[in-house]
Amino acid sequence: MKNEEIILQAEKEFEVRFSEVDSMNIVWHGSYALYFEDAREAFGRKYGLEYLYIFEQGFYAPLVELHFEYKRPLKYPEKGRIQITFRNTNAAKIIFDYRLFSALSGEPVASGYSVQVFLDKDYALVWSSPDFFLRWKQINGLSI
Repeated sequence: MKNEEIILQAEKEFEVRFSEVDSMNIVWHGSYALYFEDAREAFGRKYGLEYLYIFEQGFYAPLVELHFEYKRPLKYPEKGRIQITFRNTNAAKIIFDYRLFSALSGEPVASGYSVQVFLDKDYALVWSSPDFFLRWKQINGLSI
């Protein structure tokens, strides 16, 4: 298998909570950022790229870009399923693509992506991928 064919992906199913919907009983747009965050945490647990691990390596990984495309409303008390896929790049960034579906019908609900960069402990932008991140990519069979 070639490196570019390797796909690192995780999924998470969730229940829409009443606190996440607006007066129309549909998920408020701001809740999608939380669903994406939950997906990043599930991915980190599955592949050993948790936020605490990044921090322990001497770095922060703040979001610098977050993009959503809405397909159809998700309603209370519907269940959703979010799929997260790592997008490999040579840049010193962590990029994820997301696809959110209705868990019952399988219909697409939303999609999007996020971009994180690396900061050192002094909050300075890191322009080259940290060694730990390059090792992580190598361990997971990704080209570096």
